[in-house]
Order: sequence, then structure tokens, then C-alpha cells
Amino acid sequence: MNQIETAPELTELVETGGQTTGAQWLSRYSSSLLGVFGTPQRVLVRGAGCLVWDADGKEYLDLLGGIAVNALGHAHPFVTSVISSQLATLGHVSNFFTSPTQIALAEKLLELSKAPAGSKVFFANSGTEAVEAAFKLARRNTGASPDSAAKPRTKIIALEGAFHGRTMGALALTAKEAYRAPFAPLPGGVVHVPFGDIDALRSAIDETTAAVFLEPIQGEAGVRPLPASYLKAAREATSAAGALLILDEVQTGIGRTGKWLASEDAGIVPDAVTLAKGLGGGFPIGALLTFGPEVSALLSAGQHGTTFGGNPVATAAALATLHVLESQDVLAHVRKVGRHLRDGLAATAGVTEVRGEGLLIGFDLDADIAPAVVAAGLDAGFIVNSPGPRTIRLAPPLILSTDQADRFLAALPALLQTAKDSQ
Repeated sequence: MNQIETAPELTELVETGGQTTGAQWLSRYSSSLLGVFGTPQRVLVRGAGCLVWDADGKEYLDLLGGIAVNALGHAHPFVTSVISSQLATLGHVSNFFTSPTQIALAEKLLELSKAPAGSKVFFANSGTEAVEAAFKLARRNTGASPDSAAKPRTKIIALEGAFHGRTMGALALTAKEAYRAPFAPLPGGVVHVPFGDIDALRSAIDETTAAVFLEPIQGEAGVRPLPASYLKAAREATSAAGALLILDEVQTGIGRTGKWLASEDAGIVPDAVTLAKGLGGGFPIGALLTFGPEVSALLSAGQHGTTFGGNPVATAAALATLHVLESQDVLAHVRKVGRHLRDGLAATAGVTEVRGEGLLIGFDLDADIAPAVVAAGLDAGFIVNSPGPRTIRLAPPLILSTDQADRFLAALPALLQTAKDSQ
């Protein structure tokens, strides 16, 4: 049972996609997979750094990074070697046990986030699962008080434009009605207040509020940053009311903005932070960080769990990713290339506004052509995303070079013109 098997056809499938064309793969896709993602734009078979290739051999500059996931690009040699070594040693254990990589990663995340004493980590498999854990954490903030007349804390506040995931608790926090309506009724008690309006937030917070969920930068809404002053005011208001402040840094964390956490500049200590996406460098992993002993005690043994969360391979992948980000000073590189890219976008005719930090960038156009720009980009060998009719989002690997950024900037005017001509 332990002899090495050989399967040339499987090796070819993994390494090159086989001899099947992209059109043939897409036909097979539509016959075998649920259509929840619509029709895929391409069938990708291979990647290296910031480049990927499709089943027909076409090369693309990946400026989306799996939606802010591939922090170190594709097939990073150190990350793949660590994953391979861990998988060859110990691939999975149940959570009746632990592993050195799980413990080491938890310690590293608490160090990087400057978490206070008594802080803890829960590992999940994705961003939405990390948010689900945070949702349950909020439900445990019952506001226990010597005052027997204290009202139960049933209200959870999120922002208009928020995206926190698609599982039921995370979906209740997500604002987009098109995502919510097919699955109503969602878990109750969630109130959405206007984005960036601190007076509206203050008015909504009362003695029944369990938690406030915020994204420091709303990615799915078009890369909309919350000012540091808003985060500070939210911290003050939640602390005064006994509510938790939970920051969703699934998309913005792990160096995406040139900082370990996008909220660092606000100078606040939240009660919890959710992480995922770039944490595993492409390997699925999510995390909930609870700050301080009181918040960390809200979830006790048996109140939450997961089969695969924190498994040795995922935590080894995350440790390898963090090692490269630290040892090669990638965060400074992110700040430098991000500024260069944003400056170039701002100087491009047809671009009306540029937002974001580091290598999470949104830019608005002077016409409703963003989806057509995405299509033109694919034809020209660029992968970008359109979260709105006039907005393009970029979230490339954090190792994107200045030359690669310039390659996109040089091509962008023609992409905009092609998109306008196609309307």
C-alpha cells in the first residue's frame, strides 16, 4: 500500500492541463459543476510569480491574485517546498490533537498583530468561516451585568456596502441585497448603517449592541477606505457601550496594504480581527484573533470547532508565507509599488478617482465600461476585476514588480478605448 504509484495522465493533467482546449474544459465544467460562479472567464493551468497561463497556452499578468489571496504569487518555491515537506511528514490530525506548526503560527500572528496579553487564535479554512466564528463570538457578548435589568445584547451592526462572506452568519452581515434575498430569513439582529457616517454609527450603538463589524477598506464595494478617525471613533463608541469592535481584515490583512493590518495607523486595539486570503499564500486558511483575556474567554470548549481548521499543512503554508514577507521586507516593496501604480493610474485619461493602500487599489472610470475593460484586459493578457460598473479593482501578488506595473499602465489607455468602442 505504500509503494509509489505512477499515473502519467494525472501528472500531465496537473502540470499542463492535458491536451484538452479551454473551450472543451469549459463545456465539461458546465456539465459537472454547480453554476454558482457563472461561466469561468478562462481555464488556468499553470502559474509562476505574477504570471499565469491558460489551457490554450496564453499568458496573463495576474493583477487580481486570486482576489488578494496569492500574496507571493504562484508556485513560490519556498512555500511549495514547505508545504511538500509538511505533507510528507504529517498532513492532518483531528483537533483532539495539535501540531507544532499550528502553535507556532498562532504565536506569530499574535506577535505581528501586537495583540495584548491573553489574546488567542482560532483557525478556520476561509474568510467566511473566520467571520462565522466572530459572529458567534459576538453572540456570546451577552452584556452580563450586576444590574439584573440589563437588556440582552441582540444587535450586531455592520456597514452599508459591507461584504463579510456568504455563509449564513456572514451573509447576514453582508449588505448586498442580491446576495441576501434568496436566503432570507437570515440570522437576526443585524443592522446596517451608512458607510463612513460616524454619527449614524454612534446613534445605532446602544446597550443592546453586541458588536460592530467593520472592514478597514471595503473591497467588494470598490475599495473604499474608512478613515483612521472613523476607526478611532468606532473604538470609543463600542468601548463606552460594552460592545465588541470586530475588524474584518480578510482582504486587507497580511501585508496587502503595506502593513500587517490595515487598521494599524488608527492606533486602536480591536476586540477581534478576522484574517484569511493572503495568510496561506494560496493555501486555504482563515483565522480569528481575539484580543485580551475577557474577549478570548467568550468562546469556551465545545462552543465552536472545525475539522480541517489549523491543520499542519495549512499552518505550515502560512508560516512559510509570513517568513518570506518578513525576511524579504515585502511590505516596504508593497508600499513602494503601490504608490507607483496609484500615481500612474491617477495620471491616466479616463480615470476619475483612485483609492486604496498598498496593493489593494480601486479606480473609477468616466463611463460604465468596467466589465468591458475586464474583457479587453483578458484579451490583452491582464487579469483585473470590476466590482462595479465604473470601478476596477487590483489586488495583485505582493511581489508585483515596478516593470510589471508599468506594463499594465502602458496598456491601460488602449484597454479603456477598446472597452468604449465595444459599447
